Amino acid sequence: MYRYVKRAMDVVLSGIALVVLAPLLVPIAIALKCTGEHYVFYYQERIGYRNKKFKMIKFATMLLNSPNLPGGLHTTRKDPRLLPLGAFLRKTKINELPQLINIFKGDMSIVGPRPLVDKTFDPYPEEVKKVIYNVRPGLTGVGSIVFRDEEAILSESPLPVDECYAKVIAPHKGALELWYQKNISFTTDMKLIFLTAWVIVRPGSRLVALLLPLSGSNEVVKR
Repeated sequence: MYRYVKRAMDVVLSGIALVVLAPLLVPIAIALKCTGEHYVFYYQERIGYRNKKFKMIKFATMLLNSPNLPGGLHTTRKDPRLLPLGAFLRKTKINELPQLINIFKGDMSIVGPRPLVDKTFDPYPEEVKKVIYNVRPGLTGVGSIVFRDEEAILSESPLPVDECYAKVIAPHKGALELWYQKNISFTTDMKLIFLTAWVIVRPGSRLVALLLPLSGSNEVVKR
């Protein structure tokens, strides 16, 4: 029953957010058009609800050809492929806000597993792949919150970027998403929305470790 309520909430909240945030989103769009490579949005095919593909929208933060340059699909700190506004937009997560359009359309939800491309989905354990997109992918989610410093983890790991993601990050993210599937509720979603805002304002806070299970994943990847 909650899943129907969740969809109604997504439509109402994303519609309101698009109107309320327009004074922020429009100037950013203009700034991107006037800088970097002069394109505003980045569209990428992602895996969505019931494994159907869709085009996810972000503000452009990297060179258009960045997936074909060294680093591939993963971004590290001080990545040379970042556009002039890219680091700021990524740090504040403002680059993700155009996905409110995806939410309004029904491609995504406010809370859910982050939509992945095939290459980053492949390393996930098979038992996770089978269930991860039984709900719509989200603008934020438990994996996004716990691994909010993913770029730093990839930058500091002694392993190559792709290997670090496949062997270290993906298994822990998968476990987090399985937990979400089992505990999906209004209360869980409200907690995750609150924590998303909290870690942007207080990135060093220990509140995530106190409120979420398996949040020790961050400690695991730093060892």
